[in-house]
Amino acid sequence: MNDALPAENAGLISRISAMQVNAPPRLPREKASALVSYYFDRKDRYLQALATQPAPVYLLDSQRLRHRAVQFKNAFQSRLPELSFYYAVKSNNHPGVAGILLEEGFGLDVSSGLELEMALGLGAGDIVFSGPGKTDQELRLAARHRDRVVVLIDSFGELQRLDTIAAALNTTIRCGVRLTVDPNGLWRKFGIDISMLPHFLEKAGNSGHVRVQGLQFHSSWNLSPDPQTAFIRKLARVLADLAEPFRSQIEFIDIGGGYWPEQGEWLQFAGTPQGAVEKSLGEQVRADNGYYCYPAAAIDDFGQQISETVEACIMPLCRCRICLEPGRWICNDAMHLLISVVDEKAADLVITDAGTNAVGWERFETDYCPVLNLTRPALEERPCYILGSLCTPHDVWGFAYWGAAIHPGDTLMIPNQGAYTYSLRQQFIKPLPAVVTI
Repeated sequence: MNDALPAENAGLISRISAMQVNAPPRLPREKASALVSYYFDRKDRYLQALATQPAPVYLLDSQRLRHRAVQFKNAFQSRLPELSFYYAVKSNNHPGVAGILLEEGFGLDVSSGLELEMALGLGAGDIVFSGPGKTDQELRLAARHRDRVVVLIDSFGELQRLDTIAAALNTTIRCGVRLTVDPNGLWRKFGIDISMLPHFLEKAGNSGHVRVQGLQFHSSWNLSPDPQTAFIRKLARVLADLAEPFRSQIEFIDIGGGYWPEQGEWLQFAGTPQGAVEKSLGEQVRADNGYYCYPAAAIDDFGQQISETVEACIMPLCRCRICLEPGRWICNDAMHLLISVVDEKAADLVITDAGTNAVGWERFETDYCPVLNLTRPALEERPCYILGSLCTPHDVWGFAYWGAAIHPGDTLMIPNQGAYTYSLRQQFIKPLPAVVTI
């Protein structure tokens, strides 16, 4: 028998070994317990919401949302001279969320004509319109509201189309240009390569109805400020080489969003590199192998490091306004789901009245979110399959619950479901939960 591994298998083994080395650390139990305690201490407030609207419901916690907005602004306002804050509507497109943040002094960052219509309907006076593939109809809508909307142009083709649309309306549109943070792979979808910025500004300067005033970039899933500060330094090198007339027209630089909430990314074993390998090899991935966490920086660390990099690298070249577009960080902790147990099929298996169509995807097979039994609270997590009522085995809320016991009629809370869940909800088999603002 030949024991030698084929070259491709040897490479696979090497990569799997690297995954083991780079595995996320275990989630400390005290960190999970602290979050659970926070919500159990407020359980009466949450349960009162069911007096007017039975479960399942989304709870929009207006106090928490306002607190997060103030906390985010405070992380930057004492460090940079001129700032604008824009809430990324795509992260949670409920009008009540955007409305509260408008009251807190935020503008709105929209990524479609649908979101733009909502922002205009809410009376927003400061809107940035980003995203690839804007249609002519969407660009016309922005142009008709040019006093309230800045268009972040995504490509040379979009520049040409917007100039034509603005010319037909006999007007001039305020714009920025989006720069891609990665010229390779799928991120090429967004913006233009930074090396093409001088050519873009020259072409925009020859367009009679488009006035470029700023630059924007965005990186996602930032567990630390490092990706943002690295691109700021890269941008500074390009700005240093720009001709002065181009540099002087830059009135704002938009750093985008992507700030990860400070609790970090919590994972089931199936969401780790090891779990993914086991699944790819056809293994049954265990649900009782503990939880894992990629830690995230505090927002004050983001504020300090980004501000220091901007002051050191950008401001000597271009004294401009800095724009920030938080989404997930603002709304993640401000919306929760309340669902009910409707069937107890075994001591370790219950069915709820809501399915994961309420959050739009099968996230809890890989992500870990504590399931809290508000009816029978206890700081002990007990193994149990908590499954939804959709006709699919992937309808999973979790593999354990925090509580003393679990029975039909109990109210369960899935906390911190404000970001990229409500916006992704889908009409599939079961009706969608109503929204109750508390």
